[in-house]
Amino acid sequence: MTTADFNIPVRKVATAAPTKLRLGSLTALVIGSMVGSGVFSLPQNMAAGAGPLAILIGWAITAVGMLALVFVYQSLATRKPELDAGPYAYAKAGFGPFIGFTSAWGYWISAWVGNVSYAVIVFSALSYFFPAFGDGNTWQAVLGASILLWLIHILVLAGIRQAAIINLIVTVAKIAPIVLFAGVVAVAFKLQVWSLDFTGLGNASLGSITAQVKSTMLVTLWVFIGIEGASVFSGRAERRKDIAMATILGFFTCLALYALVSLLSLGILSQPELSALKNPSMAGVLEAVVGPWGAILINIALVVSVVGAFLSWTLLAAEIPHVAAKDGTMPKFFGRESERGVPSISLLITNLLVQAFLLITLFAQSTYQALFYIASAAILVPYIFSGAYAAKLALTGESYESNEQRAGPLFAGLLATVYGLWLVYAAGPAYLFMCAILYAPGIIFYVWARRETDQRVFHPAEAALAATLIAVAILAVYEMWTGAVSPL
Repeated sequence: MTTADFNIPVRKVATAAPTKLRLGSLTALVIGSMVGSGVFSLPQNMAAGAGPLAILIGWAITAVGMLALVFVYQSLATRKPELDAGPYAYAKAGFGPFIGFTSAWGYWISAWVGNVSYAVIVFSALSYFFPAFGDGNTWQAVLGASILLWLIHILVLAGIRQAAIINLIVTVAKIAPIVLFAGVVAVAFKLQVWSLDFTGLGNASLGSITAQVKSTMLVTLWVFIGIEGASVFSGRAERRKDIAMATILGFFTCLALYALVSLLSLGILSQPELSALKNPSMAGVLEAVVGPWGAILINIALVVSVVGAFLSWTLLAAEIPHVAAKDGTMPKFFGRESERGVPSISLLITNLLVQAFLLITLFAQSTYQALFYIASAAILVPYIFSGAYAAKLALTGESYESNEQRAGPLFAGLLATVYGLWLVYAAGPAYLFMCAILYAPGIIFYVWARRETDQRVFHPAEAALAATLIAVAILAVYEMWTGAVSPL
């Protein structure tokens, strides 16, 4: 099956000249999308379920799996230049309209649920200075987060290019404190602390090495979500080759920062001490080295970082349903643009959902960690099908010259797919059930879009998939209602 089978058009943007993005802005979108709140909470998030050995193994698995995904997006960006919006377009081209819709829907869910978690953590950090914000889910925090949400909404409405330039500035500002942290902690690093209970088996609550490694998987995935940021904005890139370069630069920059932050922290405080820290736990680690000013610095850096990530993910979240609406995968109203070329309706609906979930956190007392686990699990579908599509192209030879080497791209595609499936297993039933509940309502919008364009709604295999998704969602609601699976 080829791209032509699904009639995917080349994206046309009426205001192309003022919205084209260069390498610097694309790289900042990738780094800005990945470096949000996660890095500032890595010491506690990783140590909460694993010892040093398992954390090392977890990073090794993540580095290999995410590098395979980087190669997938690098290859697809150059081999399929007519496909814009990254994960969504690849899934649709390779596996049909329903899989494409499901990938777009899942990516969208991950993006706006992730924004809810950003709003929670930024006000949790501000509670260091203003205790009324608590863990980021008090009424004062929700009010502040709501104001921040709609200020960003207004900024994005001013234009994609203007928002991207601001994101570039914020990205540089938030990387500097992380580099400073790594340097200071490296000097203070104590090998005897790092090697204390190296396997983590001395703490029965952590479980086996395998269980510890699994506990790190969604944490490491969370901090790399956004690696596809340049691919999502491929239709707005000034030069197509910049997409691949921005993805590679973003990946290696963030991998180095993340590994240093989590591993060096284990040489400052022991695993039990790290796991007991309040997030952002980088603040507690730096405070242990240099005193209170270290905690102040990290909390301020987190606020700057999360506001930048909030901006990046607002751009990404609005772009996916907007592009999907252009070729009939989502209802047409998602495709409406403002005079400045901003996907205004998609942006509005996205931020209304963020606002609704912010109110839910007030009543449900949802934590930052629960929200980012949901966001991480939700994005697995588009990641898995991106890898599978790259493998499919290599197997069939589509987009390859007759004598071109295909073994490398095939291996990268298969490895990225297997990595995604491993993460599904590592996520566990609670988060997968929650994702099923969020995915299932999307079927209504898929049917809506297909009828708008007078196309057949489901082929037999797609109908079976849709029915299975609905059944799992119903089961999830029942299991949570009865208490068999704990709600998040």
